[in-house]
Amino acid sequence: MAGRKRRKHRLLSETFKDDKRVSTKENDEQDHQESWSILPSELLELIISRLTLKDNIRTSSVCKKWLSVALSVRKVNKPPWLMYFPKLGHLFEFYDPSKRKTYSLELPQLHGCRICYNKDGWLLLYKPRTQRVLFFNPFTREMIKLPRFEMTYQIVAFSNSPKSQNCILFTVKHVSPTVVAISTCSPNATEWTTVNYHNRLPFVSSIWNKLVFCNGLFYCLSLTGWLGVYDPIEHTWSIRIVPPPRCPDNFFVKNWWKGKFMAENKGDIFVIYTCYSENPIIYKLDQENKEWIEMKTLEGVTFVMIGANKIHLKVFGSTRLMTYQHWKASGEVVIKDQ
Repeated sequence: MAGRKRRKHRLLSETFKDDKRVSTKENDEQDHQESWSILPSELLELIISRLTLKDNIRTSSVCKKWLSVALSVRKVNKPPWLMYFPKLGHLFEFYDPSKRKTYSLELPQLHGCRICYNKDGWLLLYKPRTQRVLFFNPFTREMIKLPRFEMTYQIVAFSNSPKSQNCILFTVKHVSPTVVAISTCSPNATEWTTVNYHNRLPFVSSIWNKLVFCNGLFYCLSLTGWLGVYDPIEHTWSIRIVPPPRCPDNFFVKNWWKGKFMAENKGDIFVIYTCYSENPIIYKLDQENKEWIEMKTLEGVTFVMIGANKIHLKVFGSTRLMTYQHWKASGEVVIKDQ
């Protein structure tokens, strides 16, 4: 009887020790997690500020505090990354010109897709076979499907991140010499809305091949250099009475529309004419005086222009112009860090 009691006491003692060890282990894990979550914000900022864009985005998904810190140190004006399409397979390369590093990602989601536009780290994709339009984030792998829409080769853009309630997609298509069809959609819509508009000015081509979103408006540049503006809030289309930026004769003959680019930066709109044998010519839109002003310097602003054969990365400083030529282009896009 005494031996049976001793065995029972021994079993109870071992059970208590096991429970204590488990409890201690769980407490250690909890303390370890809490030790990371209670790190001072200044220390977190120091750590996360040294991460690449890819790691910064991954870090922001840990918790709300880390998200706040990651966003606060995510630099808006970082040089854009270049995305390179593989000839075979799904291994895409991302080139960071500021660090001269290349990163690789397997993205089978892009199979059969055409990239139409990119902004805030999101790609706007189109699948011609199924007429499926969708958003895709290559870093988080998040995908947002949109209503089907037949898209030929007209220009298309969106206003801001599809996670925003104010995100609007916009595309304009040539119908006749005086009429354009404008289609709009939002991520939560069930269908596209299409309305025909008249250009309302004589001798203005309705073929629009350059497009940017700036200050709440979509700005379109025609083949002949005229400026069309669409207001997504008022649903209005107008042609600005702004004479087209002067195009040098040698640029026009050699490049036609392939050497012309349009960009926006901090509320300003730029038109860039490029020629491989000449320095580019840059114009900035003067909204008040309704004219294009030729720029001699952009105070360090960087434009990445993707031409038919090569990529030209132009950095315009206060005193000099530097040109960097990278790999041959065969379908690259630019992803800007926001």
